[in-house]
Amino acid sequence: MSLDLDARLLRYFVAVAEELNFSRAAARLHVSQPPLSYAIKQLEEGLGAQLFIRSSRKVALTPAGRALYREALFLLRVDADLRVLIKRIDAGLQGQLKIGFVGSMLYRGLAEVLGQCKRHYPDVDHALFELNSAEQIELISRGGLDIGFIHANPLPDGIASATLVTEPFALCVPAGHALAGQAHVALSQFAQDDFIFFSRSFSPVYYENLLAMCADAGFTPTVKYEARHWLSVVSLVSQNMGVSLVPACLAYSGISGARFLPFDHAKRSITQLIWSPTAHSGVQENHIALIRQAFAGPAGYTAQGIQAPLG
Repeated sequence: MSLDLDARLLRYFVAVAEELNFSRAAARLHVSQPPLSYAIKQLEEGLGAQLFIRSSRKVALTPAGRALYREALFLLRVDADLRVLIKRIDAGLQGQLKIGFVGSMLYRGLAEVLGQCKRHYPDVDHALFELNSAEQIELISRGGLDIGFIHANPLPDGIASATLVTEPFALCVPAGHALAGQAHVALSQFAQDDFIFFSRSFSPVYYENLLAMCADAGFTPTVKYEARHWLSVVSLVSQNMGVSLVPACLAYSGISGARFLPFDHAKRSITQLIWSPTAHSGVQENHIALIRQAFAGPAGYTAQGIQAPLG
């Protein structure tokens, strides 16, 4: 006969092996003795080996029974550990979370928020990938990321989002620019400068927002360069390649050779958290809730002196 060494049979066997008495083993298992005796007989027939020596006075393990006892303890321990692991993963307490982020999130409290997540869920590993918004949207759609931090973009069907941060733009100029020392400037003062924009192909929304701000200031900018990452934009500015309009948080980037100047405008830089609502992952759901709560707090990560480094 074939044998399915399931956990129930192994628990029955271990109880008899440790009690060496069918009555006591049955009481320990909260079953009657006949089903227990039948289960041990099934086990012996399935293995083709005698596991116990039975007499009217005692029950003893055979050599085969002693060998099975050692293995049964191991298998039951593995079974228990596996059950705990599966329950923890299902509850979102253990596993891995693949996280995409735009570089500017480093200056919007990303490290602090993920640190808070780690304190709440210490057995969840965070795999971080710096990607632009378009790359993250594509990967979320294909299941390659669990969550993403992006600049606001049109999203395809099947991707959910939440706004985390709304912040002003700042004028980013080389340290040697004639207006770099001004406390406050007007965008129209830069009408003759070369501009560096965030790539239109990777974020049409941001590109159009930058154009619209210039148009509102009464000029069409000369866009000499485009870059795929905001940090690249700031780096180009620091190398005297032009000026740019960037989210104000980049004033925290610490890139030498660049200055960040406040100016009056209505546009705002918007950061979104995105995810696929069909993923059905406890880890994902727990982190989304915690991240949204962190950014929606009294001070959150949206207003921690964002203007302080400007000028």
